[in-house]
Amino acid sequence: MSVKAQDPLATELPTLINMGEQVFVAVEVPLVGDERHKNWAKVVDSVDTDKSSGWAYDGAFVATGGIQDLPAGSVLLVYGERGSRGNPQIAARVYRVNPDATLSLQAEAKGKAWARTLRDPIEDMLGIESSSFDLSHLSADLLAEELRSRGWKVESP
Repeated sequence: MSVKAQDPLATELPTLINMGEQVFVAVEVPLVGDERHKNWAKVVDSVDTDKSSGWAYDGAFVATGGIQDLPAGSVLLVYGERGSRGNPQIAARVYRVNPDATLSLQAEAKGKAWARTLRDPIEDMLGIESSSFDLSHLSADLLAEELRSRGWKVESP
């Protein structure tokens, strides 16, 4: 089966965007905690093992509580606080961004030790090769129909 784009520059995909070698998907970044308190999310690229605070996580910040275009396979760290300003309750969650535009919860932590608690699971996730995704369980017809719905011209082999 050969696949050709009708107009590669005009092809805009609402949930799947190919930027060079990296595939971006539109996912709903959850809001952890209360929007009146601190909350943030970051696509984690690397971890500084010399630090045990939130500064250990390197990567780009993304907005919480809405849809963002994130790299498929990436590690998403979401932090939030709830409760009173004087005694906030901290919660943090780590997700894997799936190629089907969903998030898979991988780890979570509460309290002031959240950053160190999540460091090892995040390091493990970053060590996993996630550049390719197995689509062999999907039928050729289903894949072809999806490509057609996105503006691609699909021909039988």
